[in-house]
Amino acid sequence: MFKSFIEEYTGNHLGLLLENEPLAKHTTFRVGGPARLFVVPNSKESLIQTLKLIKKEQLNYKVIGRGSNLLPSDQLFEGVIVKCDKGIDHIEISGTSVTVGAGVSTILLANRVSKHNLSGLEFISGVPGSVGGAIYMNAGAYNKEIKDVLVKVLVLDDEGELRWLTPTDLNFGYRTSVMQSQPNWTIIEAVLELEQGNSEEIADLMKMRKIRRIESQPTNMPSAGSTFRNPLPHYSWQLIEESGLRGVRIGGAEVSKKHCNFVVNVGDATAQDIYDLIQHVQTVVFERSGIKLHPEVEMFNW
Repeated sequence: MFKSFIEEYTGNHLGLLLENEPLAKHTTFRVGGPARLFVVPNSKESLIQTLKLIKKEQLNYKVIGRGSNLLPSDQLFEGVIVKCDKGIDHIEISGTSVTVGAGVSTILLANRVSKHNLSGLEFISGVPGSVGGAIYMNAGAYNKEIKDVLVKVLVLDDEGELRWLTPTDLNFGYRTSVMQSQPNWTIIEAVLELEQGNSEEIADLMKMRKIRRIESQPTNMPSAGSTFRNPLPHYSWQLIEESGLRGVRIGGAEVSKKHCNFVVNVGDATAQDIYDLIQHVQTVVFERSGIKLHPEVEMFNW
């Protein structure tokens, strides 16, 4: 199966293909075992063709973006990792409408549209990840979420058909979307609707927020951002703090001393260390408060 896939993928010049590629190179936690095959399609059309080929060969697969919210295990992923990156990173601006590929960096996108005097993505200007991942998780900050600027999303469904989905179709909630219950659907691109603004004012706001992030978050250490969703009206960091878990370590994984809703890799963590620490935090917080924390981090191949 893998041989046939490799021959057709390379023969059709669909993009980069690597064998036994360490996922630690492609996650912001800097952990993860090897993928049997790791591919980076070189265009939107190549991505669609790649996914159809994977399904034809009935291979196990996982589509990823910039790896900023992922925790793969240390074990071999016996399948194909498809990375949306160069080639699926188009940005087309027409007035206040923006069509953007799933592989585009959210930070890059926020900065790009600001230079066109477009406002509406300042909230995501410091969220590391891809547009596809932001839609998958309904990423948000500063009381705003990606659903607030989303018009429609192009998805390849489990039948290999392209379909446009609206925000209503995507059934967005707090850090959730219907995509999380449809593992065989893949986000290809999205259309956003922004507002006219002033590029200097937008840049000043984003700069101010960047300074605040650096002061309050462990941005200099490998992490996946906020580890747990806030169980509103409570805040995860506060529950973790009150449980005496700030600075607790398992192996090379640590509950950040700077912001205790961040689990960080202090330099030599394994995926198992991080997984175990997340489980430990959940257990201790529940025993103390009766509140179950749910990770924002997506775990796979466990």
